[in-house]
Amino acid sequence: MLMKWEDLPEEMKTDGARPYYDILVKKRASLIIKRIFDFVISLLMLCLLSPVFLVLAILIKLDSKGPVFYRQVRVTTGSRDFRIYKFRTMVQNADKIGSLVTAGNDARITKIGSKIRKCRLDELPQLLNVIKGEMSFVGTRPEVRKYVEAYDDEMRATLLMPAGITSLASINFKDEDVIMDRYLDQGMSADTAYIKYVLPEKMKYNLEYMKTFSFWDDVKLMIKTFIKVLT
Repeated sequence: MLMKWEDLPEEMKTDGARPYYDILVKKRASLIIKRIFDFVISLLMLCLLSPVFLVLAILIKLDSKGPVFYRQVRVTTGSRDFRIYKFRTMVQNADKIGSLVTAGNDARITKIGSKIRKCRLDELPQLLNVIKGEMSFVGTRPEVRKYVEAYDDEMRATLLMPAGITSLASINFKDEDVIMDRYLDQGMSADTAYIKYVLPEKMKYNLEYMKTFSFWDDVKLMIKTFIKVLT
């Protein structure tokens, strides 16, 4: 649910974020419907997809050493930390031996992990985050604290709503790994490329979503995401 302005962390009470807050205040009913929809559908999907979870878990364990799930601290509503669930697609402790963002030719990606990532099946465990209210089906993809600290005043408005599994930015940056490779080929570090070039472009879509948010547009975007994954 939308927090009261006075209860937000001080770093979120910016002149850039206030217009977005005023827009969302008028859409409280849609936000409530969004939360009910998220909970019911994610619970049903977990039940229906349990066989898929089992198969992926076995494949991951057979492919490389390490846990089935990857958990990383990200940032969601109200600038709160939470642990995101994903199927592990990289070698164990990958975040300790490289950048927090991934390039297309990243040697840390496992064989089965590469296939899982292409179909975005690694995102399925985030249904658990949706049930807990830490995420929504549609919303700004959650970043690690390091990148959130690089947000400007307007970008912080995206923290007024729950982080999402998918978004228009996610769809348009489906090949983000390839985009990152271009900057790395120019001798740029992954962190610099992401913060300076990729993140600002993704945020344009995220902020536009905040301005035009509606429950039915969320449903349409979920359908569009499903089609994109299949094609």
